Amino acid sequence: MAELILKTNAPRELGTRSSRRLRRGGQIPGVVYGLGQESVPVAVDARELRSALTTEAGLNALLTLDMDGTRQLGLVKDLQHHPVRNEVIHVDFIRVDADVEVEVDVRVVLVGDASGVTNEDGVVDQAAFSVRVLAKPQSIPNELSIDISEMVMGSTLRTGDIQLPDGVQLAGDPEDLVASTSMAIEERIEDEVVDEPGVEGEPVAAEESADDTNASASGD
Repeated sequence: MAELILKTNAPRELGTRSSRRLRRGGQIPGVVYGLGQESVPVAVDARELRSALTTEAGLNALLTLDMDGTRQLGLVKDLQHHPVRNEVIHVDFIRVDADVEVEVDVRVVLVGDASGVTNEDGVVDQAAFSVRVLAKPQSIPNELSIDISEMVMGSTLRTGDIQLPDGVQLAGDPEDLVASTSMAIEERIEDEVVDEPGVEGEPVAAEESADDTNASASGD
């Protein structure tokens, strides 16, 4: 895997006005912290950050942060977005040690054909789209696959059912739900339909109509 080097300008000037100037100039303010060292305010090029995070590893891409000639391994810990434009307005990096495990969230992908479900007019519902794992930075998987081909109506799959690669451990509860089954939407709608009185052709409606006629004739 090619080394992802992200150049940072550090330290940057603090303050709201300074951050606005950085963003107008195509920079994103951020901070680097962790490993018992002091936090360092930094700025990174928005396009370079976007490029570094659009690999298969996504937000878990292992980065080499170039801080004015000093290089440090790091991961993106948090991205803050503008509430309207959805642009990244701040980024937190955490320093990591190549030999020390870290906890990260990894994307979960359902694979296989659950014919035992679809043949019964059912669907597989994905309940979790990521799971938390513990791994050394170089061993963090891009994604985790869970096979749904053996599922039948009423069955479930949990995080403990995921086959983890070597060097990766589950950090969360192995009983957390990943996938379950349910009837297709069309089937659920049909089961929920209830016949209402008053529909043409129903005996109840005919009896009610006769009662109304008799009541009118008797003057009630």
